[in-house]
Amino acid sequence: MTDANATQPGAGRPARSSSLLQLDERTRRRNASEARFRLYGMAAVGIGLAFLVMLLVAILSNGLGAFQQTAFHLKIELKQDVLDPNGNRDIDEIKDAKTFAYSPLIREAVLRQIEAYGIDTPLSEAPVEGFSSPLDNLFSSGARSTLRDRVIANPDLIGQTVDFRILASSRVDGYLKGRVDRESIARDKNLDTVHLDLVDALHEQGAVEKEFNWDFITGPDASDARPEQAGMGVAMLGSFFMMLVVLGFSLPIGVAASIYLEEFAPRNRFTDLIEVNISNLAAVPSIVFGILGLAVFIQFAHLPQSAPLVGGLVLTLMTLPTIIISTRASLQSVPPSIRDAALGVGASKMQSVFHHVLPLAMPGILTGTIIGLAQALGETAPLLLIGMVGYIASNYPGGVAEGFLAPNSAMPAQIYEWAKRADPAFYERAWGGIIILLGFLMTMNIIAIILRRRFERRW
Repeated sequence: MTDANATQPGAGRPARSSSLLQLDERTRRRNASEARFRLYGMAAVGIGLAFLVMLLVAILSNGLGAFQQTAFHLKIELKQDVLDPNGNRDIDEIKDAKTFAYSPLIREAVLRQIEAYGIDTPLSEAPVEGFSSPLDNLFSSGARSTLRDRVIANPDLIGQTVDFRILASSRVDGYLKGRVDRESIARDKNLDTVHLDLVDALHEQGAVEKEFNWDFITGPDASDARPEQAGMGVAMLGSFFMMLVVLGFSLPIGVAASIYLEEFAPRNRFTDLIEVNISNLAAVPSIVFGILGLAVFIQFAHLPQSAPLVGGLVLTLMTLPTIIISTRASLQSVPPSIRDAALGVGASKMQSVFHHVLPLAMPGILTGTIIGLAQALGETAPLLLIGMVGYIASNYPGGVAEGFLAPNSAMPAQIYEWAKRADPAFYERAWGGIIILLGFLMTMNIIAIILRRRFERRW
């Protein structure tokens, strides 16, 4: 018989609530801990977004000015007695007129505008003839070359009064953009407040305007004396040729190596060593690849320095580990049942891989390849060592072969080059170049997303 008065298990302990609607102390602590964890996660995301917004605001506020350029709109009389005294329209005789011969023509056009608008300025007494004049400080040092090139391209303009768009100097451009103020102009040896008063008066009349600067996107780089004429066009073309080299070498080599290592290679110490080295190469600093490219491709193979071909080969070495790792991960994500089913119906090992596994892994392969290309597009350190930074990309290549072999620059190298120059206009263009580079990177990532969704198959 059982003693009803015997001590029951758990006797003397406080009774727990048996209601599901009433939380005990331990459950409340657990829920509070989960709430704190969610709060920490939201705070981390918020901090990350705040830094991202600050970065974008800094880039846009400093770089958008590069997409605008101040220009003078002048009616310039192309005097025949100055440019073509014999009136033969012989192109060789017209070329004999040096760029300095065009300076008086620009000065006379400005003085005519001052008189037409009734502007009272001491610069109205500035000399017209001579090698220099206070009026010259208003314009880009390349303004005379702009006139000369247009006259040489169309000699029939000689003897006419033609509308010209003449770029303002970097200081005048900075003044209208708010980058340069009157206090800093007081310490400038080229401009003074008299020049700024004239610029303000001409700006009110519409003779000086800020316009969208297409030359910044399509134009070549310029020397230190002409920051207002510097553009990214040639450097963008150099990056394009480099990416063609990277894509042409890294995609087939990386995918082929990944397929062999993942599907065909035996598991032994040699393949283990290869896999470890590939993983280690993915973490090697990019400047090491630059040193390797300098030693192998330039000093040993004697390929041309600063050429997009050499830059593309160096970036290919840097991109290969990334593509191999991402491709192998994509191949591993395909279920083994796909392989077994293909082999079960009589397909060979190669047929199962190329007809079934590879198409299913293609979205990941394309995504990894484009991400690797985007990483290579933004690299600067390897390009420093092969000479792409010291070269001023002032001319477009003459053809495809020259595009690969002729010295050129690249977008990140061009940005680095501008950032170290003294004139603030180059600093502004460096930020503008970052905007263009980010646009390319965003485009490549969007393409990766579209391709992934386009080729994605579900099993």
